[in-house]
Amino acid sequence: MRGESLLLRRLGLADYEPVWRAMQTYTDERDESSGDELWLVQHPPVFTQGQAGKAEHLLAPGNIPVIQVDRGGQVTYHGPGQIVAYPLIDIRRKNIGVRDLVHRIEESLIRVLAHYEVTGERIPGAPGIYVDGEKIASLGLRVRRGCTLHGLAFNIDMDLEPFRRINPCGFAGLRVTQLSHFAEVTLEEVENRLVKSLQEQLGYSAITADRREESIT
Repeated sequence: MRGESLLLRRLGLADYEPVWRAMQTYTDERDESSGDELWLVQHPPVFTQGQAGKAEHLLAPGNIPVIQVDRGGQVTYHGPGQIVAYPLIDIRRKNIGVRDLVHRIEESLIRVLAHYEVTGERIPGAPGIYVDGEKIASLGLRVRRGCTLHGLAFNIDMDLEPFRRINPCGFAGLRVTQLSHFAEVTLEEVENRLVKSLQEQLGYSAITADRREESIT
């Protein structure tokens, strides 16, 4: 389905919980005429634990807060220098199944990495994208009333130490990497490429930019 525009909201650096609550509110209040949106944000350091998350995967969180959330998957880490993208999509209207949506988001990440001559790969049974077996992007979604919330986290240029305090995504010993290990990049440049890639993979004809940070934070 093309011909539909996607509203892009750049939220800057914003605490996790207010953004999460705003996603829930938007999803609960939207109707068949509500447009799809893509929120881009960086979060201050935080661990988020998915609905089926197991406590044993939190090894030593220390002074970083842990928030139990309503997405799929296990525990992950968010921090500055990581692109977090939340596609709020009416997948019933677009006639996209959940597996297809995951595949398209993963393909978007693979194509961004390819621009920097980095080969991103899928691993069966472990959503996200990997480079030489190390995870560079995580994916965790929730579908409510036929609409998605939550999304992806793409490591660009960040402190990776907190990932050692958890079993990332529930996998003991999983190594984590980031794009700055392979190429000279800026977060803004990669964000722009990711937006374009998501637009193409998800079938939107245009991106409309909006900045309403005050309604989130």
